[in-house]
Amino acid sequence: MKILIIGMGYVGTTMGVALANTGHEVSGLDVDKAKIESLTKGILYFHEPALQEMLSKHLQTKRLSFTSDPKEAIKDNEVIFITVGTPSLNNGNADLTYIRQAAEMIGKYKNSKKIVVVKSTVPLGTTENVKQWIEEATKDSSPFDVVMNPEFLREGRALQDALNPDRVVLGSHSDEAFNTLEQIYSNLNCPFIRTTPVAAEMTKYASNAFLATKISFINEIARLCDQFGIHVQDVAKGMGLDDRIGGAFLQAGLGYGGSCFPKDVKELLWTADHRGCPLRILKEVERVNHDQPQYFIEKVMKEFPSLADKRIVLLGLSFKPHTDDIRESVSFSIIKKLLQEKANVIVHDPIVKLPNEWVNKGVKQINDPYEATEGADLIIICTDWPLYQEIDWAKISELVKGHYIFDGRNILEADCIKKLGFTYEGIGYD
Repeated sequence: MKILIIGMGYVGTTMGVALANTGHEVSGLDVDKAKIESLTKGILYFHEPALQEMLSKHLQTKRLSFTSDPKEAIKDNEVIFITVGTPSLNNGNADLTYIRQAAEMIGKYKNSKKIVVVKSTVPLGTTENVKQWIEEATKDSSPFDVVMNPEFLREGRALQDALNPDRVVLGSHSDEAFNTLEQIYSNLNCPFIRTTPVAAEMTKYASNAFLATKISFINEIARLCDQFGIHVQDVAKGMGLDDRIGGAFLQAGLGYGGSCFPKDVKELLWTADHRGCPLRILKEVERVNHDQPQYFIEKVMKEFPSLADKRIVLLGLSFKPHTDDIRESVSFSIIKKLLQEKANVIVHDPIVKLPNEWVNKGVKQINDPYEATEGADLIIICTDWPLYQEIDWAKISELVKGHYIFDGRNILEADCIKKLGFTYEGIGYD
């Protein structure tokens, strides 16, 4: 099947590669010519495991191509996916500028029957608006259907999720559209859910909101564990073995970040408040997550009442491992607080380059973890990169000035680290 994907961001690029891998002929469209030029050359402009190799493979098979010409792209393809961004406005509501532009573009150049698939995360009722925007912009009388098909990709394993999803949710009023999408995804071995567009939109938001809730819940439990000298990981393991709860997202730490959870929680809260049906639990989820970095800094300052002129090494800049995404990364909240306390901050990340705005504020990046930690008064772990579990902490113990580790992701074996002479503090540890 000939498929067009509008929006060559994280989701669009991943889905384009995945669909090409299942035999479809896929075109990727974006108004950002730099992105198109990079992808056409086979150069992935963001980090995602295994995606680079598969991108190169399907450029060679000719099942994947990229363009910045909307007219020909829309005319030539029968199924069109919309995967553009929906960033948050200041009030928490989603900005639908790019969604509307994509819909109007489809309407303008549509010349035959199309199935339009909204895969961007959009507020409740947006899929119906997309249909209206296409109708208002079109001069072509041929019919079209609009389907809501939310994505459930996790950064760091997005390609795996695209090729082996837990479920496919389809929201439409058209049996023909349902059948076409199920044909596109016919290689997938997972449940298919047929529902209405607005229910599909809600499924995406509710899923992310629930996962965010699990994270904030275990972080609150971790705070109480600190008061009783309890290892929160023991508690999480005991909880997670109950199949009604499950162990995923019960890792206590610095809280959630990234491009999805913060934005989606804000949007769902805005929607609920706007309808006069406030989500009280979710408001507390957001508050707990917002407060978690400050709670962690307070743990640091119990050991160091003054951080002025301390050489503090922060390990990890991305919001989670296996990605270079720093959007809403807790690491930068920690850095900001350290700078306010007049600390000297050195950072390390295996992939992320420190943005210039932080370099200009005096933060220094060192690419070798051993060189970075040399002379450190204390070390803070902000991202649970496997590298930080695998490095030689005995060697680091010989390099540092002060033997203090504050593990914001609970990734190190506390007893082993303490035997090396470190004072170790995690979240939810005695």
